[in-house]
Amino acid sequence: MRRYLFPLILGVVGCAILISLGSWQLRRMAWKEGLLAQIQAQIDAAPVPLPDTFDPAMKYMPVEVSGTTTGDEIHVLSGTKDQGGGYQIVSRFITDDGRDILLDRGFVPQEGRRLERGPTRLEVRGNLHWPDEKGSATPEPNLDENIWFARDVPAMAQLLDTMPVLVVASHVTGDAQGVQPIPVAIEGIPNNHLSYAVQWFMIAAVWAGMTVALIWRIRRRTY
Repeated sequence: MRRYLFPLILGVVGCAILISLGSWQLRRMAWKEGLLAQIQAQIDAAPVPLPDTFDPAMKYMPVEVSGTTTGDEIHVLSGTKDQGGGYQIVSRFITDDGRDILLDRGFVPQEGRRLERGPTRLEVRGNLHWPDEKGSATPEPNLDENIWFARDVPAMAQLLDTMPVLVVASHVTGDAQGVQPIPVAIEGIPNNHLSYAVQWFMIAAVWAGMTVALIWRIRRRTY
């Protein structure tokens, strides 16, 4: 019996740890689903006028704003399932009350990047957003070609001389100039906890199988 004790304890403890990690991931999944539901409800809420002050805690707040683009814009490398690669157009936007903000007007395909988009008056429904897209591996923007690889609100605001505030358009009234709005959505927020849980449970099953195999080998050697 002593021959079996150590591998048995090792197997039971190992399986218990792995199963607990899988269960923790399931709890995280439930928490994340609740959080995503809250974010979606906030995105879908009735829009309000653009606030007088801003804070990143206002992320996803639905707003209504009207004003005029200036023709100054940034092209952020992007893509859609339907049209493939292209660019998101982030414009300098002067509101009717005289504030300069960033407006993510939406998507244009590759051939639409160099089209002239002069000043135009727009009425916009959208959401405040401070996207966290720039990582350590993200290339710096190509300022000569005006191509950016992530939406970096402070850097974009500095370049276009606006407040560090981004409104992502969901609906535009006026001359959209061929730009297709891409509303804020929760699809881009990762929720991989189920796959992580499955991985931990599969490792636990393998661990249990290895434990049984080890005990079986010890038993055969004994006899």
